[in-house]
Amino acid sequence: MPKQRWIGLLATLAAFAASAGPAAAATDWAAVGKALGKDGSVQADGIYRVGLPRTDLRVTLDGTPIRPALALGSWLAFQDMGDHAMVMGDLVLTHDEVNPVMKVLVENGLEITALHNHLLRSQPATMYMHVGGHGDAVKLASTLNKALTLSRTPLSPATAATAPPIEFQTARVEQLLGYTGKANGGVYQFSIPRAEPVKEGGAVVPEAMGSAIVLNFQSTGGGKAAITGDFVLTADEVNPVIRALRASGIEVTALHNHMLDDQPRLFFLHFWANDEAQKLARGLRSALDHVKVSRP
Repeated sequence: MPKQRWIGLLATLAAFAASAGPAAAATDWAAVGKALGKDGSVQADGIYRVGLPRTDLRVTLDGTPIRPALALGSWLAFQDMGDHAMVMGDLVLTHDEVNPVMKVLVENGLEITALHNHLLRSQPATMYMHVGGHGDAVKLASTLNKALTLSRTPLSPATAATAPPIEFQTARVEQLLGYTGKANGGVYQFSIPRAEPVKEGGAVVPEAMGSAIVLNFQSTGGGKAAITGDFVLTADEVNPVIRALRASGIEVTALHNHMLDDQPRLFFLHFWANDEAQKLARGLRSALDHVKVSRP
């Protein structure tokens, strides 16, 4: 290319860059963690996720103690959108905590996108408040901190403890489900994305922000496990999955939305059982066969 054309091209690119303005600065996640009062970690998809397990609660269901990683794990996930941040999350709350927390969130511009149960017969009963918001990440975190301090949610780092052993054959459960899981606090967890991208208000909702199917197994001894979690389903998938779970002796404990403007429209189906782990894995696999999931 002649020298004059190179000069002209460089001048054009420089003018375009100037007109585009300065690039948006990346979100300072350390500042977000400080404002929230609890540090998180950046996931593989760039989401800053903060776990807030309700280690203060002693919840039982049919005599089985519920570990935080099984069904008592509050979380918040922040996504850098360029000129602002988006936050989504799920807060585990006792009945008396719901309205004080909601009051602070609503008065400070965050949205409540769902409020419901996940479990049945649990003592004490817990509610699950799904939240969302857009704006400055540090300001969002500060508001969430104000709300969380009106609950008994622990914000200080948890004391390190030896995780209880998982006493069922995890490799066989993985084989039956067709997916790889991971151990977390005495619970074996599976996260299974849907095949198509999930969007909220036009923005993609990554797996770490709550768009994936979650299957949790907590060892209850003798090769048995308590299972819970949620299937993420389109309308046409809901009843085939219900029928498959019920045929396998797995209770359906809740069916509801988690988001308000999701595409496709999604329903979250929660479940419970305490039985032989491999039997339950077969039942969950039969339900997954009715869902458009991402193949491993």
